Amino acid sequence: MTATAERQDQDPSESTMTTPRPRPSFPLPIGLLAVALAACGGGTNPSSGGGGADVLSLMRARGLSEADVTAALKTYTPSGKHDEYLTFASGGHGGNLIVIGVPSMRIVKYIGVFTPEPWQGYAYGDDATERVLDGGNRFGKRVEWGDMHHPALSETKGDYDGQYIFVGDKANARVAVVSLKDFMTRQLVTSSLIQSDHGAAFVTPDTDYVIETSQYPAPLGGGYAPIEEFNEKYRGAAIFWRFDRQRGLIDTAKSFAIELPPYMQDLADAGKLVSDGWAFMNSVNAERSYGGNLEGRPALEAGASQGDMDYLHCINWRLAESLVKAGKTRTIGDMTVLPLEVAASEGVLFFVPEPKSPHGVDITPDGKDIVVGGKLDTHATVYSFEKIKALAEAKQFAGKDPYGVPILDFKASIRGQCEIGLGPLHTQFDDQGFAYTSVFIESVIAKWSLKDLKVVHKLPMHYNVGHICAAEGDTVSPDGGYLLGMNKWAMDRFTPVGPLLPQNFQLIDVNGAGEMQLLYDMPIPLGEPHYAQMIKADKLKTIEYYSPVGSNPITHEKDPEATLAKQERVERRADGVHVWMTAVRSHFTPDTIRVKEGETVHLHITSVEQAHDATHGFALGSYDINLSLEPGRHSNVRFVADRAGVFPFYCTEFCSALHLEMAGYLLVEPKS
Repeated sequence: MTATAERQDQDPSESTMTTPRPRPSFPLPIGLLAVALAACGGGTNPSSGGGGADVLSLMRARGLSEADVTAALKTYTPSGKHDEYLTFASGGHGGNLIVIGVPSMRIVKYIGVFTPEPWQGYAYGDDATERVLDGGNRFGKRVEWGDMHHPALSETKGDYDGQYIFVGDKANARVAVVSLKDFMTRQLVTSSLIQSDHGAAFVTPDTDYVIETSQYPAPLGGGYAPIEEFNEKYRGAAIFWRFDRQRGLIDTAKSFAIELPPYMQDLADAGKLVSDGWAFMNSVNAERSYGGNLEGRPALEAGASQGDMDYLHCINWRLAESLVKAGKTRTIGDMTVLPLEVAASEGVLFFVPEPKSPHGVDITPDGKDIVVGGKLDTHATVYSFEKIKALAEAKQFAGKDPYGVPILDFKASIRGQCEIGLGPLHTQFDDQGFAYTSVFIESVIAKWSLKDLKVVHKLPMHYNVGHICAAEGDTVSPDGGYLLGMNKWAMDRFTPVGPLLPQNFQLIDVNGAGEMQLLYDMPIPLGEPHYAQMIKADKLKTIEYYSPVGSNPITHEKDPEATLAKQERVERRADGVHVWMTAVRSHFTPDTIRVKEGETVHLHITSVEQAHDATHGFALGSYDINLSLEPGRHSNVRFVADRAGVFPFYCTEFCSALHLEMAGYLLVEPKS
């Protein structure tokens, strides 16, 4: 039982950078101790037999407090018992997705997305996954890393449906589609229109569109303009990628973008229920600062933090969609774009001032309010969709920005503000009418009433909490129960591992109207995770094997080159040597491959297994080839045998008692 819990009587105003307080000493309350021992199969009497005395001794020896034991009992998941939820967390600059069980906080899967991933055999020689990664190539270059930020589960009527998850790559302006049938990346898309994103990915309530908003303004289409022409030639954009659910792919031909002013567009969220058909996104740097601290100008950071307000972008995307169909667009690079002047004049785009340096924008479950946190403010500001829509329809504007975009009055657009603390960021919701907001500078999570706009509890976090994730907490029907705090600093939380420390995910119990309880500290030693979403595990309908045998993992259809038992063969053709191979416990057929130096080799390998969890691997040393061959999966590999020699290949997944013998040889005969 390795849960960590902090004292609940800690003053939230205390600095979280201090040395942790010592844990309370024993004795524990007898009632709690009895519960703990009963759960472990023992009693409180050391002479009663069973495990009671041992458990009590362990608790005393480790100095575990009442809160520790309670937290441990709430998170402990016995072997063989499944988690109630799965959390999909971004892998930051690891470029992959991290799948975590809740409440156990066990990592159950990494999913290769923007980065080659060897365990899955993702883009390590397998033609199908290599083509997926190539879909994200930019300007003729292959990009093999990504800064993954925001996963978005597919939705039906505003609820997670467990079919797909989408993620964005901030560094390279890419969006990925991951199938939750087999937790495999199916597609990467990108556009030359924008050069970075942060508001990606977010979905509309029926997953008609996956939203991607630019982060740093640049000339649209990838061209050049001097930085001094920032105001005139630099722009932002919001891309609405059309998702074809039947195919499980983004349809780039039916996608479009809306041109935006050169503010730094940030996170986005789609309206739901009464606000369905609208999207809302933050922006920072209404000052349009572009840096130049060695050229006589303020640093970008300082220049972008001067004003008291930035702009909440309110977009009527259904109206934009109709204007695109009517042809009121132009083509920029490879994207159909609704021009800024059209969006501003036709009622597609409106601005509402939002307090300083906003970051989080989150729609309440009923779709009626939009909650915004300003990094340099102390409030969560609650905007009323009804008021925004009424002001827009009546054309009651407080003015226009330099690009002609109508600005609505701030006070007339909000329902109120909740005094949260210094540095509010992101908000999630439960099923009891409470909102939860991360407070970065104060290092707490604030629980507050949506009805009264008053804080009811603050829980210290360790340290500098950024994104948070509640159980289905951004849907029309949040569950409550669990909340995950994603902390940027770990300092004294874990065993020292050098100057580069892991991130710290902290699991919190948010049941009921009472105080929150910290349950678990979990190091994340991979990239810098950002956002996450938590879904009921029983919504996922994963496959146990690929069917029919020989299926391509991307199309889920039988591959044209699939090899069945007794069809193994080697043929020389005009384009090289083709090897049709099968893998089954515990051998490859054929297990001897003879080619000549300089020949192109085409391997067509099918796992003919159909037993659950009977996965094989295929590794060919010195050629950077590594495949994962789950039951029924087919892979095609192409390479040039450019060096004479003897190259063993072998199964990389321990599959049977004779696993080590599941091997063979590639013999490359010298030209001479």
